[in-house]
Amino acid sequence: MRPDSSLSRREYLKAAVALGGATGLSACLDRFDDRDPVPTGVDDPAALPRRQFAWADRVRHDDAGNTLLPRHQALWYLDLPGDSPPDAAARDRVEAALAALDRAYERSNEGLLSSLAYSPAYFDRYDESLPEDIDLPEPRPLSDFETPEFDRQDALLHLASDRADVVLEAEAALRGETDANGVSVPPLTSVLDVDDRRTGFVGAGLPAAKQDVAGVPDSKPVPEQSPLFMGFMAGFARNQASEDDVTIDEGPFAGGTTKVVANLRQRLNDWYGEQDYNDRVAELFSPTHAAEGWVEGVGENLDADSRVDEVLDSLLDDARESGRAGHAQKAARANRDADGNVRLLRRHFESTDDDVASLHFPSLQRGVTAFEDVRVAMNGADVAAETPAVRQRVNNGILEYVFVRYRGNFLVPPRDHRSLPTPRP
Repeated sequence: MRPDSSLSRREYLKAAVALGGATGLSACLDRFDDRDPVPTGVDDPAALPRRQFAWADRVRHDDAGNTLLPRHQALWYLDLPGDSPPDAAARDRVEAALAALDRAYERSNEGLLSSLAYSPAYFDRYDESLPEDIDLPEPRPLSDFETPEFDRQDALLHLASDRADVVLEAEAALRGETDANGVSVPPLTSVLDVDDRRTGFVGAGLPAAKQDVAGVPDSKPVPEQSPLFMGFMAGFARNQASEDDVTIDEGPFAGGTTKVVANLRQRLNDWYGEQDYNDRVAELFSPTHAAEGWVEGVGENLDADSRVDEVLDSLLDDARESGRAGHAQKAARANRDADGNVRLLRRHFESTDDDVASLHFPSLQRGVTAFEDVRVAMNGADVAAETPAVRQRVNNGILEYVFVRYRGNFLVPPRDHRSLPTPRP
């Protein structure tokens, strides 16, 4: 089944990525035969930067310097058959597939950005353990009220591009169904099984065009300018860790990072139906943001700084006075190190898989514990304990509107160890 041909260009492309496979690729290519050539990659993949996850200088930025993530993304959750460690032949086949993509596509938002990461369960195949300084625990509940399914697949492949046809073609090539930009690709699926495929999108216009799904009111309230379903920008540059700050800097995995990916179902009827604009600003940013009128529209006026650092010390006072706790205000308390530097690099994007509004939330950090600290702070249990109007979920940031469905922890190795690494390469 192909996407509805009456859809707008961007709706059609998003639907094609969600459909995936040769059918999605064929639909995309048949409708849009005026596409520009895809920039090609490198002759020698070994010449690429060591950090797989370093995308900041390879994507677009807005006038304020905020990173604009690739508009179309896909996540492959992969399993290695059996219980034994992979052999050298399997390792070589994985590297051959990834190197072929490096040759096929420029490493950019106009080409293809990718990374391959590994779970604690993958490393459990080996008798030896990861180095002690690698902070990669098994995923666990991070609140009393969440009941996620934990992603314990062996590996996670992340593909991203501003071009839907590139994501689709790369996926088809990795399945052995086509070449990638004229380059033959040994199928990755000859080694790893695809346990789950999840897709998403981000950027102004896309959530508004795709808001006719469960979880978003029928009134179609998502602003055209918003890159996300909740109606505001996120990932302001000065409130994000730098790629250097999240890079593991010692040991065999130097140049790597850890990656937590959560998927949160969104139920936004009350977000848009019961809360007015100022209420939404108060719950997403802080009550002070709302009272002082710091946010306009989707937040573009904030430029590169959400101003959340200005309200960290007033969290409890703000909550007592307004009866609300701000999401960013709560989380940021744990998202700063002793020197005030941000700990997490967040790269969230939306999804309508299964016709449900959800948010994919990839977070990069040197160690998974940093993410867990921030997630616990987001619970606001201390605020609820001291503020009668703030409860476990109600008036407690955005907890009333998002529900964790999946979460997994992964290690993103440096490029030279990206293909089925041992724990101590």
